[in-house]
Amino acid sequence: MIEKNQKDSDLIIGRNAVTEALRSGRPIDKLLVARGERGGSVGKIISMCRDKNIVVKEVDLKKLDFMCPHTSHQGVVAVAAACEYSSVDDIFALAQERDEKPFIIICNDIEDPHNLGAIIRTAECAGAHGVIIPKRHGAGLTYIVGKTSAGAIEHLPVARVSNLASTMKELKDRGVWIYGADMDGEAYSKVDFSGAVALVIGSEGNGMSHLVRENCDFIVSIPMKGKISSLNASVAAGILMYEVARNRNS
Repeated sequence: MIEKNQKDSDLIIGRNAVTEALRSGRPIDKLLVARGERGGSVGKIISMCRDKNIVVKEVDLKKLDFMCPHTSHQGVVAVAAACEYSSVDDIFALAQERDEKPFIIICNDIEDPHNLGAIIRTAECAGAHGVIIPKRHGAGLTYIVGKTSAGAIEHLPVARVSNLASTMKELKDRGVWIYGADMDGEAYSKVDFSGAVALVIGSEGNGMSHLVRENCDFIVSIPMKGKISSLNASVAAGILMYEVARNRNS
């Protein structure tokens, strides 16, 4: 059965329901399987997910019980995606269609679905051509992300990649400059964003990972005048995205 009243996503619960969702081609963000569960139809479901490049995660049985109170989940729960993922090529195609230099947002392990949804919403409004998120870490295109984006996920390509660092190298090979947001960088107001830009926004707690930071061409910061040393990830992303937009329009 499909639970429509979950707080942060649509859940597809039980082996038969998950199997039919996979057969129908419904977008699935990830599959949650009770740890050690591999027998019978579960193995087939896992195989179907891997064929479709869907993330499979083993979780404690108690987590599934908590997610599906009063419901027989049979050790299997799928988290439905709000829409289909795009590819990096789709992002470049949109830039070409608009006859513009690529403007891309890279989310480095953004875990809060509200933050991801807000970033996607602002990216669409600021004229970005797409958002790139990691496959294994951070939020995916769940129901709450779609809702928080206010429909922006229907208009802006969101690509999900296996390795952010290698994707960043690919972007560089295609002429894109990578700008990472961090507190010890150059003030964003002094930076030239007029070319092809990929803007990296780090996770809420830890910022950019070491490997992602190493692959940035520039590190930019937002000056802090108060006693609080950092901004919410989606707020910081919004400030920087509109600075990129201002540079591109001037």
